[in-house]
Amino acid sequence: MIEVIGMQKSFGDTIILKDVDALFERGKTSLIIGQSGSGKTVFIKSLLGLHTPELGTIAFDGKISKDLNNDEKRQLRQDIGMVFQGSALFDSLTVEENVMFPMKMFTYKSTSEMLDRVNTVLKRVNLINANKKFPAELSGGMQKRVAIARAIVMNPKYLFCDEPNSGLDPNTAIVIDNLIQEITDEFQITTVINTHDMNSVMEIGEKIIFLKDGIKEWEGTNKEIFKTDNESVVDFVYSSNLFKKVRQAYLDENN
Repeated sequence: MIEVIGMQKSFGDTIILKDVDALFERGKTSLIIGQSGSGKTVFIKSLLGLHTPELGTIAFDGKISKDLNNDEKRQLRQDIGMVFQGSALFDSLTVEENVMFPMKMFTYKSTSEMLDRVNTVLKRVNLINANKKFPAELSGGMQKRVAIARAIVMNPKYLFCDEPNSGLDPNTAIVIDNLIQEITDEFQITTVINTHDMNSVMEIGEKIIFLKDGIKEWEGTNKEIFKTDNESVVDFVYSSNLFKKVRQAYLDENN
């Protein structure tokens, strides 16, 4: 579980996040949405410790991040998995070497132990016999699955995904969404996803936080977002005619 209380982050005289509260639960996929410039990226970077808010607290399972000592900070880094936009694989490393990379950094396991773990997570993301391939030999969807395997190889408690469906076709995006949700549930990970993909919102949004101008404008589930009368959310989520029709069909069916 990750709890955020009263977060405020500024750059110079510009306040980017204003008094944001949030609770991300274990075993659930939580999505952060909002217009470009709404504060989504700064918010997720603050959770990761890449930015330091001047006000508020961030607690990981009850431990306030800014109060951790060096050993505790190192352990927290090991407990976090990250799926970057564009996958961010090392082009010169094979699939096997990419996935093994965090283990080489943070553990003292033998090569055979690391390889066993690599094979386990590659099997979990449906990538068998891809060990010796290089990223350039893989499709975008396969690269994303390698990135997910690398993110979970250390058995993280917390998983962060930045635009995981960026650049993927709709069918592949659905596969990646389902995989992230399955892994979140299976391993009871606290998962936070920064996304613009409204299909993801509808499919795996067990919790959704909508940011507008650095303020938490709305929060709820993918069921509740159909019923909201918050104009900012409706304008953002249902900007396309397709989603307007889906929302109207849902409202008609449930009224």
